[in-house]
Amino acid sequence: MSGAGQFGLIVAVIGLAGTAAVLSNRLSARLSVPAPAFFLVAAVVVAQLWPRAALPATTVERVVTVALAIILFDGGMHIGWRRFRTAAVPIVWTGIAGTLVTAAGTAVAAHLVAGMGWHLALLIGTAVAATDPAVVFSVFGRREIAGRTGVLLEGESGANDPVGIALLGSLLAAHGGAGSIAWHVLGEFALQMAVGTAIGAAGGFALLAFMRRVPLPSEGLYSPRVLAGALVIFGVATFAQGSGFLAVLVAGILIGDEPAPYKREIERFHSSLASLAEIVAFVMLGLTMRLSQLGSGSAWTAGLALAALLTFVIRPVLAGLVSLPVRLTVRERAFFLWTGLRGAVPILLGMAIVESGTPGAARAYQVIFVIVGFSVTVQGGLVPALANRLRIPLRSIEPEPWSLGVRFSEEPEGLHRYHVAAGSAADGSAIGDLPCREDVWVSVIIRDGVLVTAGGETTLQADDDVLVLADPDESSTLERFFTSPAAQHQHPEPPRSRARSFTRGVWRFRRQDDKKTKHLFDLSAYIPTFRATGGTGMTVGATLPDLSDKHTKIKLTLKV
Repeated sequence: MSGAGQFGLIVAVIGLAGTAAVLSNRLSARLSVPAPAFFLVAAVVVAQLWPRAALPATTVERVVTVALAIILFDGGMHIGWRRFRTAAVPIVWTGIAGTLVTAAGTAVAAHLVAGMGWHLALLIGTAVAATDPAVVFSVFGRREIAGRTGVLLEGESGANDPVGIALLGSLLAAHGGAGSIAWHVLGEFALQMAVGTAIGAAGGFALLAFMRRVPLPSEGLYSPRVLAGALVIFGVATFAQGSGFLAVLVAGILIGDEPAPYKREIERFHSSLASLAEIVAFVMLGLTMRLSQLGSGSAWTAGLALAALLTFVIRPVLAGLVSLPVRLTVRERAFFLWTGLRGAVPILLGMAIVESGTPGAARAYQVIFVIVGFSVTVQGGLVPALANRLRIPLRSIEPEPWSLGVRFSEEPEGLHRYHVAAGSAADGSAIGDLPCREDVWVSVIIRDGVLVTAGGETTLQADDDVLVLADPDESSTLERFFTSPAAQHQHPEPPRSRARSFTRGVWRFRRQDDKKTKHLFDLSAYIPTFRATGGTGMTVGATLPDLSDKHTKIKLTLKV
């Protein structure tokens, strides 16, 4: 076979493997087994049958590191600042304290049960302390965990990854006696957390300003620009002896909710890239292990014993004590403690242990691999059943392959999108009864993926997505009404006016020379048709009349 033919065959095989990996998500939802379990097991089998598929450890470590940075940045954007601040203290507390006590408890178990030395046991405990949110959410398919529990799970999993990585790096770099090692680890860990947070915050704000203020000649360049910016933040933080993983997570959180040109396209791009990065990470890590290696040195016995203790004793007891200050119901707390699944990060940290040359590192890596395998298959496979048993609220997410959108050359200043929270003041209220100002217009209601006509008598329901035209200064007031519990609005101020429904393309203008006079112009006649753009979205084409003269300048105060 010629060189070109062999290369083509390799590309075809990789393409088929990628297709199978993508389709495995359907099988994952049907069998209630996390998709990463399929990636990991398939890669281990391939490594056993075809040893030449194994890649150099350094290459795997570097590629997986970049993949994890991409995953954490996308995870931060998915959480966003608004969701993060609702559980900021619990996320930080469980992410740091929970990781430390889990690492300590697992180290004690590894020393007593597996007979490992204290140093190696502490390295293993630190490696398996980090959890993976992608593994948890992959088993639910088109459903996601609603409420504060989902935010806490995402936040804890995102926060403890940088904590575990920084802690292991500090342990591997420490030398000397027990006292000096402890102080070195503490100082190095604090430095990485502080530098990572600072660079992540500064880099996030800088990247956001770059996204908003610097236009590019092509729509396709906006998403790669954000990716490049995230990698710059990761690289700078790592170079400055900080946690690059924490930096990209913080940057993603700060960017998540902020408007920017082509923001929806940017989010979709990074979500797809994070899914690809997850596949690449688990496949490459799986190729580093063979089934024959796991059978040696009692790796199976020690790994399964530690996995069982970690799942049924260490996390429920120690992390449960740490989570006591967090306001959760008994059922939510039980579900939170069970769903601390291990993923790619522990295996990556196991490779770091091997690369450090620590005595017994090979066996430690095998034990970590077994723990992760148990977590993603057995523990992860029981998550949906436990959610149903504990009646954890799940929100269905039906695919919406078709979209309808409007493009603007300037940022819309008065267009707001809200999600009606269950039990909020807006839940069960008619549009006409909303205590809003006269210039607040409810324009679109999306219910279960279907457009609902907005009228004065239309009643809002929980999980509705509502588009509202209002003055930008009203944003915080409206947000509280749609998201805060109804009890906080039992004694509201007298309504200033009934909210209006917006269904006929009426846009509000204000004359700058007469701020007391408001004029309505019906522009529906100037919006002729919808035209397709690229086959994936829709854009409204509109021609506006000349509404100004020498003496009057029209200013669009509510841009849609």
